Amino acid sequence: MDIRQITADFFAAPQLSPDDMTALSEAGFKRVVCNRPNAEVPPSHHCDEMQKAAEAAGLEFAVQPLTHQTMTPDVIATNAALIQDCTGPVVAYCASGTRSTIAWALAAAQFMPVEDIMNAARSGGYDLQNIHPTLCAIADQKPSS
Repeated sequence: MDIRQITADFFAAPQLSPDDMTALSEAGFKRVVCNRPNAEVPPSHHCDEMQKAAEAAGLEFAVQPLTHQTMTPDVIATNAALIQDCTGPVVAYCASGTRSTIAWALAAAQFMPVEDIMNAARSGGYDLQNIHPTLCAIADQKPSS
């Protein structure tokens, strides 16, 4: 299991397994967010199987599949709420953890300095340089305080 810390309460990971859920619970995670569409994984790793294993381990489980086509503002906002509304650490997973980190970053650009986002992602092993201009554009749209 390759869990990468992005912030104090948000972690990203490549594809998890149903067998990982007990270890995640024991490590203190509260919620698992599945950002991977079922079409990308075998039936043993479909969302319903992952959810059964997560809930059996005492974890909350949320399904928010992401593709490049579905990363709309509404989907990003829903994904962000799944992270922010949890009372403890959240791990989101996809194929490599990159989509999960990108979705977090797109939402974070509304309230966090872009360079802090870039550094947080980099510290977790994710290079978001290709979306830096997008993050800056989102940050520039923030209402002034």
